[in-house]
Amino acid sequence: MKKIFIYAFTGLLLVTAAGCKKLENFGATNVDPNTTTQANTSALLTNSLVGLASYAYDTNAGFYGQYFSETQYPDASLYTVTTNRPFTGYYSGALYDLQNIQLQNTSNNMNQVSKIVQQYIFWTITDRFGDIPYSQALKGIEFNAPAYDTQESIYKGMISTLTSAVAAFDNSGISGDIMFNGDVASWKRFANSLRMMMALQLSKRYPGATDYAATQFKAALADANGYIATNAQNAKIVYNVNYKNPVWNEYNGRKDLAESKTMTDLMTTTLGGDARQAAYGGASEVPGNTASSSLGVPYGVTRAAATGFTDANPSWARVLRGDLRLETSPFVILSAAEVALARAEAANMSWTTEPLATVYTSGIALSHEQWGVGAPSASYLAGSNVAIGAAGSAANLKNIATQEYVASYPNGLRSWNVYRRTGFPALVPAAAATNSSKLIPRRYSYPSSELTSNLASVTAAIARLTGGNTQDARVWWDL
Repeated sequence: MKKIFIYAFTGLLLVTAAGCKKLENFGATNVDPNTTTQANTSALLTNSLVGLASYAYDTNAGFYGQYFSETQYPDASLYTVTTNRPFTGYYSGALYDLQNIQLQNTSNNMNQVSKIVQQYIFWTITDRFGDIPYSQALKGIEFNAPAYDTQESIYKGMISTLTSAVAAFDNSGISGDIMFNGDVASWKRFANSLRMMMALQLSKRYPGATDYAATQFKAALADANGYIATNAQNAKIVYNVNYKNPVWNEYNGRKDLAESKTMTDLMTTTLGGDARQAAYGGASEVPGNTASSSLGVPYGVTRAAATGFTDANPSWARVLRGDLRLETSPFVILSAAEVALARAEAANMSWTTEPLATVYTSGIALSHEQWGVGAPSASYLAGSNVAIGAAGSAANLKNIATQEYVASYPNGLRSWNVYRRTGFPALVPAAAATNSSKLIPRRYSYPSSELTSNLASVTAAIARLTGGNTQDARVWWDL
């Protein structure tokens, strides 16, 4: 039963607070003047933003999207079936902290920021699992066993909330903001950019230029408050010695994660020598080491094969070059390059009338600039696996999606999402896969804890899945 009430923690606090009013006639007799009775909203926002990169830098999703390989304990990359990925911690952690900011209502702008960050977190959860608690989540004890909303309604709810948040900002302050330092214009651009990315994610469900997804994409694109268009505007978490970059944490006394051979082959061979590989792969796990590596670790192999390779090749590619994964290195949540390439994909589908070639090459150039490797060469842009033709040309989606995939590194969830939505890059399942289908997973299965704590709701959600609660079942947008 404990799990049920995690969803309702906010309501419990409110009930408790209401009950305490019965003691008001006793004055301050039982009040400790040295005890804080209300959470600091600034600290709640900082704490929520500190962990935001973990939703993007998801190594399990990155194994499925084949950014990463395991070097010692191949398990996730072999698609081992697991039902032990509980998501109630998302609700009782950052989502609850952000809801608490809104409940305290100390600043309208703090409320809008917390809503935007909540939608980002909900987005990452629904893309992993499919239907999840959304409309009844965080509503209090009245919904202590919240229904699982359909992914369609979740997406529409997220886009609607982002839209209204942009319109609701005022001149009140934002404190504890380690992403945009309290800049309202940046938060509006981020929200509009999220709207565009979410709309594009629905392109398989709503492909038409007048359908819901295209309409929402164009509305965000045309919003007067703008979108992320330069690297200076990137949404990124700035770390310090008190809260550290998650990729630095990955190699803090460990070295069991690698850039996959799938990724290095794509960069060095398929794309004809992509300059970003010099930043994407490091030859050492030592922080600050400036040596690059393009020696990716074979993907989806047994432990013996993986350790045999790394033992024989000590300069195998770690995730990011050492000087780009320091304790204090920023982690980009959403970049101008990703937004530009999303605009290119929308233009290719004739959702918009933006000049396809211009926004596409701009996205590639922005990604190169982000990683400090200089502008892409003319010969690179002319390569058969990079160049595109007029909108709707046969090879366009493959090449645009591949650039989206490359530009999102090392955001593991984005790699998996791009692959699931477009089919590109054309990934090959793990050779030593241990799941029965031997296929790349399409979703996370619901955790076993939900079957004991919220049985009716999760059972209804499972009934909507073709194939049941399996990793092979597809989330709603993944036709």
